[in-house]
Amino acid sequence: MLNSTSAFSQIQIPYNRNVWIVGIVRETGLMGDFSSKSAIEHRQQAPNRICCAVLTVSDTRKPENDRGGQAICQLLHESGHAVELYQIVPDEPGPLTMVVQQSVAQVAIDAILVTGGTGIALRDQTPDTIENLYTKTLPGYGELFRMLSYQEIGSAALLSRASGGLIDRTVVLTMPGSPAAVRLAMEKLILPELAHLVEQARR
Repeated sequence: MLNSTSAFSQIQIPYNRNVWIVGIVRETGLMGDFSSKSAIEHRQQAPNRICCAVLTVSDTRKPENDRGGQAICQLLHESGHAVELYQIVPDEPGPLTMVVQQSVAQVAIDAILVTGGTGIALRDQTPDTIENLYTKTLPGYGELFRMLSYQEIGSAALLSRASGGLIDRTVVLTMPGSPAAVRLAMEKLILPELAHLVEQARR
């Protein structure tokens, strides 16, 4: 069993990396067909391996039924990236703020991927909490995610408040808790641009 760093031991969850390394590595191009010359050059300069924190925001999820968080970890591993930290965080502003700030402080963590709590229900507090921490916003991420969601689920996509931004030089991207929404965000947006985002954030 491999544990994440001890700095997060208060709500740390041990996991076996073999659980996430399953399935077939995608061989189709994740970059899409719309890359400009400068974007291609930036991607070529980007690091090949990104170290991520994966946070599931939920009062009820446990590792064995956290399908959204598991999907993120699996897709990261399949793409050659690393999961430095995986935690299930209570759906409360205080604990989420604490874990995000601690993750930002960890030099080894390049990006924080958050699933859950992005809707409009009373307990959905992820965007309100994390957006207060952004030092720069990435409005295009949320806009594109809702556009892609509309193609999948129609007008219900407007209920999603998924957002992205930077906290200092750490990339932070949030997404809904459903496995289908996680895969949509990861496969269509996050994985194609993750290394590029991190490379630009470091400048």
